[in-house]
Amino acid sequence: MNLPLFPLNTVLFPGCMLDLQIFEARYLDMISRCMKQGSGFGVVCIVEGDEVGEAASRFAAVGCEAMVRDFQQRPNGLLGIRVEGGRRFKVERAQVLPDQLTIADVQWLDEQEERPLLGEHADLAALLTALAQHPLVEGLGMAGMPSGQLQLANQLAYLLPLEPGQKLQLLQLDDPEQRLTQLQAMVEQLQGDAS
Repeated sequence: MNLPLFPLNTVLFPGCMLDLQIFEARYLDMISRCMKQGSGFGVVCIVEGDEVGEAASRFAAVGCEAMVRDFQQRPNGLLGIRVEGGRRFKVERAQVLPDQLTIADVQWLDEQEERPLLGEHADLAALLTALAQHPLVEGLGMAGMPSGQLQLANQLAYLLPLEPGQKLQLLQLDDPEQRLTQLQAMVEQLQGDAS
């Protein structure tokens, strides 16, 4: 399947919200097409290069589909959109079009079934509840108790101040339980660095 890509300095996770300001012609055209067709685009994390100007020279091989949920003209004249993370995908082949838009052949990755939270996830769930009270997170409309392991893992991986490389590592894991175990280790490392 052909998917237009939007390389960003961020890692999007399924079910998570991201606000973007669009001003480059290639992305305005892409968003307009997506909205007409009711389709999404792919968010991939930039490994090398910039968000603006020429197409990023290197980006992660695994990304997340983004579906436009809301849009508005911003006071600064730019188009503001809110997207929600959809399915994860792996980039098989990518090409840069003359207008510098990157399109890719992608393979969708299978998602595990949602599983209930267990007692051992209580600390991580409490951490997410605390994060959800932050005004920025509240503004994204992502507050509320996660329904299971997958949602908890995705939201924490998205909201925690982890390195992009760590977030990519988490996005690539298929098993939510593995993601949570990895997150637990990363949180302990963050707490260790802070003390």
